[in-house]
Amino acid sequence: MILLDGKKVSKEIIADLKERRKKINDNVKLAIIWVGNNPASEIYINNKKKQCAKINVLCDVYHLEEDTKENEVLELIDKLNNDNTVTGILVQSPLPNGIDEIKCFNKIDSKKDIDGFSNISVGNLYLGSPKLVSCTPKGVVRLLEYYGIDLEGKNVCLINRSNIVGKPLFHLLISKNATVTMCHSKTRNLKDITKNADIIISAVGKPNFLTVDMVKDGAIIVDVGISRVDGKVLGDVDFNNVSEKASYITPVPGGVGPMTIAMILENILIAKEDNNG
Repeated sequence: MILLDGKKVSKEIIADLKERRKKINDNVKLAIIWVGNNPASEIYINNKKKQCAKINVLCDVYHLEEDTKENEVLELIDKLNNDNTVTGILVQSPLPNGIDEIKCFNKIDSKKDIDGFSNISVGNLYLGSPKLVSCTPKGVVRLLEYYGIDLEGKNVCLINRSNIVGKPLFHLLISKNATVTMCHSKTRNLKDITKNADIIISAVGKPNFLTVDMVKDGAIIVDVGISRVDGKVLGDVDFNNVSEKASYITPVPGGVGPMTIAMILENILIAKEDNNG
């Protein structure tokens, strides 16, 4: 069994990005909009700031109160869209009730849409000409490629259909000529599908959801799920047992998570390079 070490791979990517950043003779700035006081969001934002600093990218956080109105968030996005010093914009999820995430994502100028969530970014991906691609799906594919895993012709079971992970990842995988079955909470006989999959990608958010009896010998396992149980961070996969059957497997933490951050940084530089022509 080979560990798909996202921590190691992301460090190499970030080191390359640091050199790439040196060739840009201008400030690069990420603007993060955070509404409310979700403690998990605070952790994620602090990590993004820390990683941005590693490659000399400025990071401004616009922290708004829990009772902020939707139109105030949209006005702030508009202001940042028109600010030439801002390279990219992220709206930190989740947003409080009463604020439409999709509306906020679509308000972001597609050239600054670092998360790749806007209709324009998604449309570019689906039509095969992606610019800024959702960071977690992009990170999953890059991790597999780093370890020399050829996706062409592979049967992939993708357990997630969200706009953030499942749908963009589906399109990235089929663009690599994989055969993808997208599963979800209404899928019947899931085990029959996973047992025939060369690659299983799970992003369910339930600890030990994927058990050893659901996996064939030599399968490649990518665990995107994150849960917190008794202070521990756990993935979807029963790692100890499934790893005995798998040929490759990601750990949690240290697998897909670091790759997501690396892809955020890469998208910021892509946005800047495109803006500079």
